[in-house]
Amino acid sequence: MAKGKSSVFFCQNCGYESAKWMGQCPGCREWNTFVEEPVQRDAAGGKTSVKRQEAPKAVKLSGIESGETARTGSGMKELDRVLGGGIVRGSLVLVGGDPGIGKSTLLLQVCRKLTDQGKKVLYISGEESLQQIKLRAGRMGSFGDGLLLLCETDLAGIRESIQEIRPEFVVIDSIQTMYSQEIGAAPGSVSQVREATSVFMQIAKGMDITVFLVGHVTKEGVVAGPRVLEHMVDTVLYFEGDRYASYRILRAVKNRFGSTNEIGVFEMRDTGLTEVPNPSEYMLSGRPQGASGSIVACSMEGTRPILIEIQALVCQSFLAVPRRTAAGTDYNRVNLLMAVLEKRLGMHLSNCDAYVNIAGGIRMNEPAIDLGIVLALVSSYRDIPVGEKTLAFGEVGLSGEVRAVSMAPQRVAEAKKLGFDTVILPAASMRGLDKISGIRLVGVRTLKEAVSAIRA
Repeated sequence: MAKGKSSVFFCQNCGYESAKWMGQCPGCREWNTFVEEPVQRDAAGGKTSVKRQEAPKAVKLSGIESGETARTGSGMKELDRVLGGGIVRGSLVLVGGDPGIGKSTLLLQVCRKLTDQGKKVLYISGEESLQQIKLRAGRMGSFGDGLLLLCETDLAGIRESIQEIRPEFVVIDSIQTMYSQEIGAAPGSVSQVREATSVFMQIAKGMDITVFLVGHVTKEGVVAGPRVLEHMVDTVLYFEGDRYASYRILRAVKNRFGSTNEIGVFEMRDTGLTEVPNPSEYMLSGRPQGASGSIVACSMEGTRPILIEIQALVCQSFLAVPRRTAAGTDYNRVNLLMAVLEKRLGMHLSNCDAYVNIAGGIRMNEPAIDLGIVLALVSSYRDIPVGEKTLAFGEVGLSGEVRAVSMAPQRVAEAKKLGFDTVILPAASMRGLDKISGIRLVGVRTLKEAVSAIRA
């Protein structure tokens, strides 16, 4: 009798299972993603079988009663905005981010806010001791008696503790440290991460407990482990930002209970994370006065308009291939806009180095900032300063036209609130702006009109 194999191969990206190693995954078509994992087998040498239960019956969609989703305010408006209005009861939320970015600090602050509301919270750590958590919590202030701490990595022990304590909220820090003794793989492997996520999903749905999972990220910036991890949870949040800078951005890439376009802005201080209710004012602080190559643009993140400063530096190049650099926006988009300037406005940029930067370190890819990038490049190339109280937004096409963008009234209202007196925008977006007074609106159809507007 042939000896049974004791291991199989899993794709780290999508979880595809194979009996042998393959260079390319048949499921997701990614290369070199298969890893070998041991599997449990019964005494006969085959996989452990599970007795089939009675098949569930299908029901009509019209016969299902639906009500409003029960939500609990986290006490942090920025987090509630990203979650779609609050924490959904019985949901499974995955929070990912770079090491040291503030994931544990954010969730510990959420635990503090929830205990202040009289909620029972269980914080389970597989990476820090109780003393380390106590030291970090001491910098944030006092905590209520509703917060319980547990240092454990065994899934069986964690399940028993949750069933005994019956908390309303559970925080797992982190999912890569959890393991099951029934699986012979090491903690953090594909099998262990998938099994741990499945256990916490059963706890969240079966016991109606909200579970927060902290996930490590790879050097590519995605959550470590199989991609099936993100498929199993209800919400995936990414904590972004430079760990050496003070700001942090919380962004949802998956949300079954709300929009994925909203962002939350926080500032890291010695006492923890502080919410930034007006990120536009924060991003524009320290803007230079009367300098060429600088202009303010407006980008929409969900329902929130954010004003950002776009800086450009265009100078003569002494290299065979001129240098192009883009920080905070798409590099290829900058090259495309420079080609439009050279073709439609006759600007000779082929022998110039060009550097484009969005001040503050934030990253924006919305097409509405095209006009701001173009005007910043023109301002630097011709050494023409743009007015300090001038704002621009609009999408630029390949033929040099300025196309309309959505939510123009909200953008103009935000500009007026922050003291801007002139807005350069697409002529097609002028509809419905008659009611906004006290600010000068300049509608443009082409790049030539937009360049003429900054000279005026």
